[in-house]
Amino acid sequence: MKITIVHQAVAADAPADERDVLDQAAAIRDALGARGHAVSLLPCTTDLGNVRRKLAVMAPDCVFNLVETLEGSGRLIHLAPALWEVAGIPFTGSSAEALALTTHKVLAKERMLATGLPVPEWVGGGTFNFQRSTFNVQLSTFNVHSPMKGDWIVKSVWEHASVGLGDSSVLRGVTAAEAAARLPDGFFAERYIEGREFNIGLLTGAQGLETLPPAEIVFEAYPDGKPRIVGYPAKWDTASFEYAHTVRRFVDPAADGPLLAELTRLSRRCWEAFGLGGYARVDFRVDADGRPWILEVNANPCLAPDSGFAAMLAQAGIDYGAAMERIVSEVGGQRSEIRGQSENAQRSTLNAQRSTPPSPVTIRTSLVPEDVAAVREVTASTGYFHDHEIPVAVELAEERLAKGAASGYEFVFAEQDGRVVGYTSFGPIPCTRGSFDWYWLAVRPECQGAGLGRRLLQEVEARARAMGGARLYCETSGRPQYASTRAFYERMGFTLCEVLADYYEPGDGRATYVKAL
Repeated sequence: MKITIVHQAVAADAPADERDVLDQAAAIRDALGARGHAVSLLPCTTDLGNVRRKLAVMAPDCVFNLVETLEGSGRLIHLAPALWEVAGIPFTGSSAEALALTTHKVLAKERMLATGLPVPEWVGGGTFNFQRSTFNVQLSTFNVHSPMKGDWIVKSVWEHASVGLGDSSVLRGVTAAEAAARLPDGFFAERYIEGREFNIGLLTGAQGLETLPPAEIVFEAYPDGKPRIVGYPAKWDTASFEYAHTVRRFVDPAADGPLLAELTRLSRRCWEAFGLGGYARVDFRVDADGRPWILEVNANPCLAPDSGFAAMLAQAGIDYGAAMERIVSEVGGQRSEIRGQSENAQRSTLNAQRSTPPSPVTIRTSLVPEDVAAVREVTASTGYFHDHEIPVAVELAEERLAKGAASGYEFVFAEQDGRVVGYTSFGPIPCTRGSFDWYWLAVRPECQGAGLGRRLLQEVEARARAMGGARLYCETSGRPQYASTRAFYERMGFTLCEVLADYYEPGDGRATYVKAL
């Protein structure tokens, strides 16, 4: 097979993170050449017309895409793959769309949040029109005026390879507004998760998607107070303390089996959410409670022989050359539906999906005995609630079933194909006039991201107004794992009206929201 490895043109005085692509290109060229392929290299600039003309002359069977930046900017990562898609040139890895979405960290967070994946909350001081971005996006998933203080880490929206990331990037003990006020253009602040850090590699092949052995990043001998982060020095400055003391180890499945299973599940969901192809890496933090948080999805991780991805391949017993062969072979196979490629296999999949749309969701407000078990099952399926919280939701359903309207609890159910896929509950607050509590909202994970939560809330609001309601209250935890819940409330028009520190337990405050009906 004729393969052309296309990488960004690298200046002689380029920094280490830019020069690394040359090592990748050389290693892949040698590995594929040893397996009988005719391999050539082609540096890529912003003169894409010239690149296209050269490829027309070279006439490769496929392009091995290693373009990470153009003109030193990560925000241009998708331009070369977009050209190949238009020209019909097969290439390795993910689509132009997937590369753009995953490289823009805020858009990636929004996609993951919409699909129910756990991401740390972030702030950006409102709507930014970045000079270095073609996107106008709302960066904040957290009420910027919240009085809650915490630790934040400032990151570049577009740049990867830990560019611009160091100890000074971590802001300690500040509010969201204070963090947002310190942001330069092109940056956002993400809630800093203290805990363990993991990388999960993903690789496609003839047998489908394979998850590589999880690697943990260990911060050895870091002094107290020093942020445990994989910043630019840890990756690129060989003379630094961070480079010498940030090490990779592979986790013992016997010791961390349930955690590794959850990391694997979330990594695969990221693959599906972005329609990735070929290979990828997902980076996590795991907090003190053992809950994983997705930091980044890297659709084109480094493939150099000394990279973390190569180490995962070795740990899995996969030869480096064989892995590169798998990546090339995947170009001719079926890719994810989101990729927008024109392979016949994909067309038939999309056509089949179009011809069989999902069944409609119906809403009902009556409670039947079978709903008690459904409430338990749906609540547990979300993964958001502790084991001791689920019986409380069930108790409300039992009370309503036993006492009817006199219980003070109202329910709304969403059904699809005769199965409860979501529910919510609410009721008037005793000894008040016009105040209602919104107690529970739960939607099965496979049905999240389709507007069902919004639809259930709209039904609650309509019914509460019909019952004389003027205000709807809800409350949730102030912990980072409930960031997506708080963000949902704010998107639905609720405002934060009260914060009670340490309400649930030390370090876990209660945030109360209200919406006028």
